[in-house]
Amino acid sequence: MPSTDLDLTHLTGCIRVPKRHHPVGRIVSVSAASVTLSGLAEVARLGDRVHLLGPQKLSADIFEISGDCVSALTDGPANGLRVGQRMRLAEQADLSVDDSWLGRIVDPYGVALDGDPLMAGPVAHPLVTAPPPPATRRALGDRLETGLRVFNTFLPIARGQRLGLFAGSGVGKSTLLGTLCRQVDADVVVIGLVGERGRELRHFIEDVLGPDGMARAVIVAATSDMDAQRRKRCALSAMTVAEHFRDQGRQVLLVIDSITRLAEAHRETATAAGEAANLRGYPPSTAHMLTSLCERAGPGAGEQGDITAIFSVLVAGSDMEEPVADMLRGVLDGHVVLDREIAERGRYPAIDLLRSVSRCLPAAASEEENDLLTRARARLAVYERSEMMVQAGLYSAGTDPSIDEAMATFQDLDAFIAAREEDSLNTSFVALKRLLDLAARKGKLTANHPTPL
Repeated sequence: MPSTDLDLTHLTGCIRVPKRHHPVGRIVSVSAASVTLSGLAEVARLGDRVHLLGPQKLSADIFEISGDCVSALTDGPANGLRVGQRMRLAEQADLSVDDSWLGRIVDPYGVALDGDPLMAGPVAHPLVTAPPPPATRRALGDRLETGLRVFNTFLPIARGQRLGLFAGSGVGKSTLLGTLCRQVDADVVVIGLVGERGRELRHFIEDVLGPDGMARAVIVAATSDMDAQRRKRCALSAMTVAEHFRDQGRQVLLVIDSITRLAEAHRETATAAGEAANLRGYPPSTAHMLTSLCERAGPGAGEQGDITAIFSVLVAGSDMEEPVADMLRGVLDGHVVLDREIAERGRYPAIDLLRSVSRCLPAAASEEENDLLTRARARLAVYERSEMMVQAGLYSAGTDPSIDEAMATFQDLDAFIAAREEDSLNTSFVALKRLLDLAARKGKLTANHPTPL
């Protein structure tokens, strides 16, 4: 555990005044995923937790208070429960974040997962809070260095921006997220791994993120075998950790992987609580839950820092019209689409540039830089429209100058999208300008000496 000098502030977080008594209720009915309790209706609050008394370990979150009874969703199988068993009411499960959490892995309830003791902070933060007042929030800040030329130019990430990463499985999403976590300019990185496979957690920490990336990061993890409530809480806890550091004036990069698994966890809990899943398989409350979470990220107000957020979305077959992707596109400040066909031909990151956009443009770039980006995108679009015709042998070089330039540009642009940047944003734009100018000369040469391609 990182060395931390104990002071009164830390001791305040460690020493809690114990409650003299805990109200106890009795189970009056049991279903596969919920219990109904009597005796707690007058003291319980929505969101409070109850714990089963006895040798069996089981907890539940209260989602309904009606008449003399409360209903709670269990965080595990309710097998073995019977009417009459007692459950103890506990405090609402807030999160006491501390600065010493940097470099640590915690579960959604703030319990260490890396085997070392974890210090609680002096203040308990609620998991659901309002974002900064919209009238007082700052505009997006400066472009951030990312270490990747495509994000330095075509898809810039501005301070306080909320970006969506839309991808299917196995196309390099985790690797790209790890690269951004290591390279993006930020004081603190908070990573929420929602429903991730257990073996992937260690791989992401050791191989993808690495020791340098882990040193400034807090990872909140809920693996796929955990119950839906923990998986849903994982994203809320990660956002709460990010807000803790933002309120200190720090610049925070928040990564949540993935929003799709969060939506699935919400669907499980909402349908178990009686909400009908009639929004293309999701309950109507899903959209509000996702947009509320996203709104908490972004620029801060006053002396606060900013939360720059990247939310990954799993899309089957690159279907950008599937429900979760459709809900998020209008809320975020840009989206990056990873394409399986690009990954299959070996270009990583497998970004489909023509389907991706950063909404901090054109404001985040100069007039000259925007002109370069427009020229490059136009050539990629021409190449995409004419590729089949050229491959079928239906086009002769020199017939159309725009196609000649696009054909001369594509390979270099494709390599540019995959390239890392060891220097600065300006260097990335210099490389892009040199590439486009060289391709223009090649295209003119082809037009003056037409030969079949």
